[in-house]
Amino acid sequence: QVQLVESGGGLVQAGGSLRLSCTASGGIVSVNTMGWFRQAPGKQRDLVAVITSGGSTNYADSVKGRFTISRDNPKNTVYLQMNSLKPEDTAVYYCHAQIKVSYLWGDYWGQGTQVTVSS
Repeated sequence: QVQLVESGGGLVQAGGSLRLSCTASGGIVSVNTMGWFRQAPGKQRDLVAVITSGGSTNYADSVKGRFTISRDNPKNTVYLQMNSLKPEDTAVYYCHAQIKVSYLWGDYWGQGTQVTVSS
């Protein structure tokens, strides 16, 4: 079975930085788009940033200029470098990937990692 394992969340003061990592494993044939979403309490899950296998990126307006998404294709790993963090960035961050297993493409999610930014 495919697993997405995230790491790097935690508690940081406003203005600080964190780096999230997510590695996909388990019967993978190919990985297309990888990305990060976040969900704050009582709110819907929103896109933070995505990156294609070719390296094209897209960001939510609220994180442009502060967050950087990157990936290591041979390692099936995606990263999110978060700088100049704000209290409103506090949320559970979820990794997402479009993965081909055998001959089928599917959407897969990580378990989520908490990011808390104190003011």
